[in-house]
Amino acid sequence: MTIYDSNGKGLTVHEPGTPLTGNSVWIDLLQPTAEEDKFAEDALAIDIPSRAEMREIEPSNRFYQERGAYFMTASIVYNVEAPVPQSTAVTFILAGDRLVTVRYAEPKAFPLYLQRVEKGDAACTTGASIMTGLIDAVVHRMADLIERIQDEVERLAQSVFDLRGGQQTRNRRLDVQLRRIGKAGDITARAEDSAASMNRLLLYFVQATQDREDDPRIRQRIKAAQRDINTLLDHTKFLSQRISFILDATLGMISNEQNQIIKLFSVMAVILLPPTLVASVYGMNFKHMPELEWTYGYPWALGLMAICAVVPIIYFRRKGWF
Repeated sequence: MTIYDSNGKGLTVHEPGTPLTGNSVWIDLLQPTAEEDKFAEDALAIDIPSRAEMREIEPSNRFYQERGAYFMTASIVYNVEAPVPQSTAVTFILAGDRLVTVRYAEPKAFPLYLQRVEKGDAACTTGASIMTGLIDAVVHRMADLIERIQDEVERLAQSVFDLRGGQQTRNRRLDVQLRRIGKAGDITARAEDSAASMNRLLLYFVQATQDREDDPRIRQRIKAAQRDINTLLDHTKFLSQRISFILDATLGMISNEQNQIIKLFSVMAVILLPPTLVASVYGMNFKHMPELEWTYGYPWALGLMAICAVVPIIYFRRKGWF
């Protein structure tokens, strides 16, 4: 647990073990213990939601008002630079002029916001202004993730539609592409879920600021964040559709490769069928078969089988099957 005091221009870490003062504006509960939860509950007269309660998906359990405090929970994607980013639930509690954040992960958006505060680029005088700054940082990180997904989708499209090499190499590459497409789809789904969750939080947040009669400039910043989130949502939907298109194209190419193999087996069966028939006829060894007594009977049978094999090959070549 970290408590931050505001001096009007920046944030300073509150001395541990001392009571809250009028300058204490932000209580950050990172993986809180039972004692830390009790401290925040006693200090602000609120109930801190448990980790299980934060994971509930019902809107009534994520956005509600209790004892004059406003509770908002959103799913935030973090570790966007990792091969597979993760998602975590973060709860924002506006209690008077103070903000309480409850989280069980360390999204980079939080230290990014603190860096902006140190530079004087972010407001930190009230809980609502701090929450707005944190949301701006979350949106910025989400945009970075979506840009990364877009770059990966571009590479996927180029690699799928520009496959070269032999049959065996193509098959191996298509298998690799399937795994890459699945991974990109999973990351896009996480980003879309997080953007939708943040959009719902912002809708409730702007209503809460109206009820609390917060500074109108905060509502303007929230609405700007809403526009950014809506843009990111539209972009993630577009990326999802494009990933689905690339997946369909890849599966179609794999199906085409399999059809080519089946067609090859079918052609080979047709080519070998006439020679097999000839060999079967002359292999019956009936007594009254004139060809069995011929001097050139054996070369005749071989030649007939060769002709029966060559004619289908010529025919299929003209049809473009080879």
